[in-house]
Amino acid sequence: MPPAPRALRWLVPALLLVAWLGLGGVVGPYAGKLGEVSTNDQSAFLPQSAESTKVLDAQKAFRDEQTIPAIVVWTADDGSVSPRQLDAAAEALRSLAGVPGVTGQASPVVPSEDGAALQGVAQVRSDLGERLGGTVERVRATAAEVPGATSYVAGPAATQADLSDAFAGIDGLLLLVALGVVLLILLLVYRSVLLPLVVIISAVLALSLASAVVYALAERDMVRVDGQVQGILSILVIGAATDYALLLAARYKEELAARSDGDRLAAMRTAVRRSAGAIVASAATVGLGLLALLLSDLANTSALGPVGAIGVVCAVVSTMTFLPAVLALLGRAAYWPARPKQAVDGTPARSVWGRVSHLVGRAPRRIWAGTGVVLLACAAFAPQLNSGGVPLSEIFVNDARSVQAQKVLGEHYPGGSGNPAVIIADAGSGREVTRTAARTEGVTGAAPVTASGRPGAGDPRVVDGRVLIDATLADPADGDAAKQAVQRLRERLHDVSGADALVGGYTAQQYDTQQTAQRDRLVITPVVLAIILVILALLLRSLLMPLLLVGSVALNYFATIGVAALVFQHLLGFSGTDASVPLYGFVFLVALGVDYNIFLMTRVREEALSDGTRSGVLKGLTATGGVITSAGVVLAATFAALVVIPLAFLVQIAFIVAFGVLLDTLVVRSLLVPALVRDIGPVLWWPSALRRRGPDRAGRIGQLP
Repeated sequence: MPPAPRALRWLVPALLLVAWLGLGGVVGPYAGKLGEVSTNDQSAFLPQSAESTKVLDAQKAFRDEQTIPAIVVWTADDGSVSPRQLDAAAEALRSLAGVPGVTGQASPVVPSEDGAALQGVAQVRSDLGERLGGTVERVRATAAEVPGATSYVAGPAATQADLSDAFAGIDGLLLLVALGVVLLILLLVYRSVLLPLVVIISAVLALSLASAVVYALAERDMVRVDGQVQGILSILVIGAATDYALLLAARYKEELAARSDGDRLAAMRTAVRRSAGAIVASAATVGLGLLALLLSDLANTSALGPVGAIGVVCAVVSTMTFLPAVLALLGRAAYWPARPKQAVDGTPARSVWGRVSHLVGRAPRRIWAGTGVVLLACAAFAPQLNSGGVPLSEIFVNDARSVQAQKVLGEHYPGGSGNPAVIIADAGSGREVTRTAARTEGVTGAAPVTASGRPGAGDPRVVDGRVLIDATLADPADGDAAKQAVQRLRERLHDVSGADALVGGYTAQQYDTQQTAQRDRLVITPVVLAIILVILALLLRSLLMPLLLVGSVALNYFATIGVAALVFQHLLGFSGTDASVPLYGFVFLVALGVDYNIFLMTRVREEALSDGTRSGVLKGLTATGGVITSAGVVLAATFAALVVIPLAFLVQIAFIVAFGVLLDTLVVRSLLVPALVRDIGPVLWWPSALRRRGPDRAGRIGQLP
């Protein structure tokens, strides 16, 4: 069959490029529009089957409008509240009725026992979205009119407003920082002008497509998005798309250098064919690992599963269609001014990775033993990571005003003021439930909510035969002592005959979230490991090699957690992490860590077919060391960009993933795994026939039957 005309051969990449440019014009704006369909209402992400979630749903019947409290606190500048200041504070609360977004009747002003502070509560509508911040600012401005006193606004409304401010940088600042870091690293590593730009454009197109798909699904309530999920999606897509692009671009560069005819299209076809398996398998480990999060009972963890998987799929689609088209059209010019030089053996032996390969080949046992000891020593500190939750004072890494207000509130009122335990019980047992709650250790008082919406100011309000009771906790609502008090409340109230009592509120939500996160780790971790093992077994046609690779990334994960425990506690001053941080870290590090081992071992298998396993692992390390290390550095830097969002959860995830990826790239994949494969030899390919191919100890070459 005669070859296709030259013009026809160039038609496919040209059409692909035009199609992507047209698609980019349609989906491009969605990268900055996800905020329109996201919610930062933390109550929407509670454990779906938890008791506190049932209480939250039952509370809706007791409110004419869905509201969240803004707790106003005044402290007297001279240390003692005057009657004039008390009257002025009461007037300020009454005047809030005219503020847009404030609803209902404000509570009475309550002086503190030490006489130095005043407290009142205004109810703010919970459906304000981006307008919530403006409403809270109006509350602050009105509260500041009390003479001779300093005012603060605490409570869920203030915290949610600060969260919205923190996430305001996701659409712009986070994306710009991430892309800027990636571009700078690529320019420094590849010393090329066009290739970094092409890779960045490919990543942006992937993110735009993913954002458009997620936007459409979120608009139809098929997926849920909050600021955390939105930020991780951006970072994940940029990092994954860049990694896959670098692998393809490096293979294309090899093929260009190896061809004497200069046929760009043939070189690209070979590069795509030889890298597609590794890219698709790598994406599958991450995508399916993320989908395993659907097993979580935490709504925000579960939401990340499909959203992240969509992002990974879009990264693969962009890498395998847009990027080959552009690189094929550019040819050697894509690497200008460092164009590929014609070569036969690929990477020169004098390269850095040639020397690393030589070191591994000379003393593999010393290398894997030494690196193994270091990793185990780091992993020994993993149990010190406290994943019992982050106190309110540490949610933000900066000095958020809601945090400062909560501290002031705790100094003058019982620790649980403003965040009471909420009890829903049968109306006929209301009095007994109230008395039992008030006598429970860790509770300073309990009162039913009346028709006015305030506790203890009249007859209890009865809705569908149920009453709502507020129980003020003695200790700060985010502390372990308060969580223990909630446990005692549940134990005692569940024993009240006929009460059918449920205990919720902020502290109960934190406790239920912590318990659910522990359950999620036990359920999801083995599922993720099973998924990865199956993918590796299918890709490498081996059972032993996948076990070695998964074991290495698991060791890397525990070593990273050990280092993180020390850094968080002794350097960054965190007393704990969010309950979901260990699970997020596991899914990202294990799935992404296996990615780099996939890139390495698919090349090792390719080399082992002709040169044997022990020689193949050295050649594979030499050939892939540069591109995999570059990809690891880029991915680590991309996740590190999450620190621009001033939230402890994202800062902790950023450190764990960035450090873990670097540790995996520079130690596990570069030294530990190649040394183990070199030392153990072809038996790792069992039961594949490849285990019998390659030089044996006598130097003979085994042959496949």
